[in-house]
Amino acid sequence: MSEELDENEKSLLSAMSVDDTAQAPLTEYRAHAGQKLAQNAKLARMIDVVEALKTVFDPEIPINIYDLGLIYRIDQQADGNLNIDMTLTAPGCPVAGVMPQQVADAAAAVKGVGEVDVRVVWEPVWTVDRLSDDAKEMLEMF
Repeated sequence: MSEELDENEKSLLSAMSVDDTAQAPLTEYRAHAGQKLAQNAKLARMIDVVEALKTVFDPEIPINIYDLGLIYRIDQQADGNLNIDMTLTAPGCPVAGVMPQQVADAAAAVKGVGEVDVRVVWEPVWTVDRLSDDAKEMLEMF
């Protein structure tokens, strides 16, 4: 990582930081989308679900939520339903009420996905260490 960050990089990293001094209780955000699949329907491939999630972007950071490391868990059930745990870059994220629904809608749009339940979790706390190598490269963090 370069010793000196330009102003744009400082702004991006600041947008991704967590304010540890905030004492307000963390809000639980949930979102739902999709419909039950027909019995014996062909299930979606996880790679297709991941690609769909990569179409959702944090509006303050020009990197998709998957490469940002905001998706903690994708659990595909035998009936095609998905349970997704995600986090946000900070508890005060201005899109906290919108982004989980965007994730649910993107996943539900994949052929072979049934009902989708997205839950925002706060543990473990998100850090820049969760960025994918592609995301780090985009932010010139290597």
